[in-house]
Amino acid sequence: MQQQTVLISGASVAGATLAYWLLQHGMTPVVVEKAPAVRPGGYKIDLRGAALKVADRMGILEEVRRHRTEVREASVVNARGNRVKSMDADSFGGRVHGDAEIMRGDLTRILYDLTKDKAEYRFGDSIAELEQGPDGVRVIFESGRTETFDLVVGADGLHSRTRSLAFGPQERYVRDLGYHVSIFSVPNHLGLDREELTYVGPGRTALAYTTAHDTSAKAMFLWSSRPQDHGVRDTAEQQRLLAEAYRGEGWEVPRFLEALPAAPDFYFDSLSQVHMDSWSTGRVGLVGDAAYCASPASGQGTSLAMVGAYVLAGELATAGGSAEGFAGYERALRPFADANQKLGPANVKRMVMNSPAQVRISMLMLRLLQHLPGKDHMMAKVLEPIQQAANSIELKAY
Repeated sequence: MQQQTVLISGASVAGATLAYWLLQHGMTPVVVEKAPAVRPGGYKIDLRGAALKVADRMGILEEVRRHRTEVREASVVNARGNRVKSMDADSFGGRVHGDAEIMRGDLTRILYDLTKDKAEYRFGDSIAELEQGPDGVRVIFESGRTETFDLVVGADGLHSRTRSLAFGPQERYVRDLGYHVSIFSVPNHLGLDREELTYVGPGRTALAYTTAHDTSAKAMFLWSSRPQDHGVRDTAEQQRLLAEAYRGEGWEVPRFLEALPAAPDFYFDSLSQVHMDSWSTGRVGLVGDAAYCASPASGQGTSLAMVGAYVLAGELATAGGSAEGFAGYERALRPFADANQKLGPANVKRMVMNSPAQVRISMLMLRLLQHLPGKDHMMAKVLEPIQQAANSIELKAY
């Protein structure tokens, strides 16, 4: 196989994983990232099922487990802060059989450290233009630099610039689920120690947690949102929309919102999915959220990214490093992506209650759950879909 040059847009989980596996198959990856460095911090994410096998084959599974959040307990609280129901955090998060919860920033750092000495990373730059030709893809970067690569892969997330350039505007592919999510660091005034607290109000949920490796707390908000709120990119306007959505809410919400202006890591976005008829066009392909975002509500976005990158690299290698490998990648991965995308809309309906009546019934069921016979079997049935989806692909040994 002739050594192929592959430009990867995005030093994300998908991008760094893809760089690793392309190197293993004798290709030359170049990773371009608009941020000035690997993004630190972030929120907690899960690795389950097939993604654990990918991490194991990369030799990083034990390191991933050393960086687990070690959150011990998760509780649902009412407006006065009283615990309605508590359980171990793994059960609450749907984790079984060695699944690992880790901060996103820790995982991206592990992946970057694994690849930085062999793959070229270019921070502070991004793709401005793409032009496909018979001998490669001519890329003009925002920095003004121009180069030609054999293949280009967009691993640049829900709002993928690569996807827009190669396939058209994101409105064609991004499906809004009708919710927004926001996450940022807050002072740990509750004194949480590896604990997660969740408060549910009509149309809006708020939670806070701490992990074993961070003394500050993270606050997360998930709420039903209006169509006109979607697509807002200005940070000040995003913060205003968040505060407006939770105005008058109980529990610790007002104190969390007081910390909003000083938060160094404010994150805000719609809860959306990406659906495409094809993940490639000519010599340009997509991986991870750029191609098949399942939304944070699925709990499987990171696992999809790692498994997708593994399969893409393997299929490109099988095709001799040519763009024909994109078709094999899609055939192998689409059933897995479809199964995991189905989790998002179903899960968010359990995470956000639409009416006061739904909230009351949900709280009552939680109080009664501990007294019901067969409660463990009931919990297993609730968690079964995510485990089935997480294991719904047989990974080839490329």
